[in-house]
Amino acid sequence: MKKPFDLIVVGELNVDLILTGDVTPAFGQAEKLVDDATLTLGSSSAIFACGAARLGLRVAFIGKVGHDEFGRFMLAALAERGIDTRAVVVDSTVKTGLSVILSRGNDRAILTHSGSIAALRFAEIDRLLLGQARHLHLGSYFLLDALRPDIPRLFDAAHAAGLTVSLDTNYDPTEKWNGGLADTLARTDIFLPNDTELQAIARLADTPTALARLAGQVPLVAVKLGPNGAIARRGAETVTAAPLPVTVVDTTGAGDSFDAGFIYGVLSGWELPKSLRLGCVCGALSTRAAGGTVAQPTLAEALAVL
Repeated sequence: MKKPFDLIVVGELNVDLILTGDVTPAFGQAEKLVDDATLTLGSSSAIFACGAARLGLRVAFIGKVGHDEFGRFMLAALAERGIDTRAVVVDSTVKTGLSVILSRGNDRAILTHSGSIAALRFAEIDRLLLGQARHLHLGSYFLLDALRPDIPRLFDAAHAAGLTVSLDTNYDPTEKWNGGLADTLARTDIFLPNDTELQAIARLADTPTALARLAGQVPLVAVKLGPNGAIARRGAETVTAAPLPVTVVDTTGAGDSFDAGFIYGVLSGWELPKSLRLGCVCGALSTRAAGGTVAQPTLAEALAVL
């Protein structure tokens, strides 16, 4: 019997205020002018969910927002993209998260107010929803303070319901790279770090050695290498994918769009090289406009490039 959803996404929800310009902020009441400002749907997990839905996957989201304008903005933005938000908790005691991003070419600086991001609890997750999907993806592991101790329980519940599980930890603001992650990785089917995160989590200074170590703990690891493409390892199989040359406007969410493309390929039963190439295509095409979702490709657009 066909399940209602291909994918359940668990993670943070926040708006992004993206500022673009070749400037460096300075204290002392120094005013700097930027070229543009865009208020848009943010958060790694939401951008991933939008990328997956854009490719044609049926997506439901589990997260938390405040009972405020930013929370309503996020729920409307997800719904506009065809994402089911019935399992998103609206909490009047917290503010919806906010990230202010200064984007400059291929780099960006980010200031985040966690707000509702850190407040989602295991007891608030509708675990009956797990039985209605094929795969669960969790993003921003290090920001989910209230949920993090119970993420191994969540992954166990997902596996018991027949789902596979993927994880993108994203960056650890504390730079401790721990937080019980070993127990979570032991229950993860697909791990999706970038090279900085991979090296920090493995506590090794080069990507190939770090990849070998993590691939011994997780069945499939795909690593985002930014302008150098991507590399993935499953058992003894290691594959690479070249980057797609594009004119970059904003790199916000490129890694999340990569994740969406890669997971689409895996869920479609594609061979690893093709899945990795689709991830690179989706990540690159997403950088053509400000914000993480505006330029995300449809499956037809991605396949035309692939």
